[in-house]
Amino acid sequence: MDGLETDVCLTADGELVLLHDPWLSGGTSSNGWAHRARWSELRHVRLRDRNGAVTDETPMRLEELLDGAPLELPLQVEVKAHGNPELARATAAEVCRMVRATATRRRVEVLSFHTCACEEAAADGLPARLIIWADYAIGALIDWAADAGVGGVCVEHFLLHAELVQRLRASGLSVSTGTINDPTLALQAALLEVDAITTDRPAALRRELSCPAGLIGAEQRLGQPAALSTARIRGWPSISTSSMTSTSSKPTMRPSRRTLSSVKPQ
Repeated sequence: MDGLETDVCLTADGELVLLHDPWLSGGTSSNGWAHRARWSELRHVRLRDRNGAVTDETPMRLEELLDGAPLELPLQVEVKAHGNPELARATAAEVCRMVRATATRRRVEVLSFHTCACEEAAADGLPARLIIWADYAIGALIDWAADAGVGGVCVEHFLLHAELVQRLRASGLSVSTGTINDPTLALQAALLEVDAITTDRPAALRRELSCPAGLIGAEQRLGQPAALSTARIRGWPSISTSSMTSTSSKPTMRPSRRTLSSVKPQ
């Protein structure tokens, strides 16, 4: 794989913990809000799998991921804060502080649904990407990104179409999408020449998209001509791994002390 995407929550004592859901019962054996818990408590909770069953895996901190991941592996760090812009900004600021203290500055991008988190990261000099779930007011989005120094947007794949991608890229914005695990949907995004696709199954998806039979089958389902099978998923990172906790029903890889080795490039 070409990169790793993970979610991060700020704890009560200022630690950055890799959790998809700030509401702890959504993905762990604990309950309450991540920002009201201390790391000394969270380090002992257990993560849940995609079916909601408690596993033996425990959360890890962003610091551990930065130390353990290969230096050449690009990282996307998504700031999570439920309905709390101030917390989102504080989380982004702490991510920036930690990244500044490591040798990973140029390989880390901050992304978030919160504009203030993206603004905080961009102001600190880190690449930033806003996640959007709606395609309204694209002109205003482009103007905001230019003013804030935000260089990219992550568009949910069901919103992607050629005109939208072309307009965003013409304005200088990088366009990514995810999470896509189906080869037909991934091919559809690749044909639009997005810069990145986030998936939970990077190795398998890459094999499927490089297999002529798989591409032909996907193109037939899309109704696209076989000539378009030369389209490539390109940019940084070409395919990255989503690291959401398994209660989202999609992920199969999530950073934890037991699975860190499994997220290394293949």
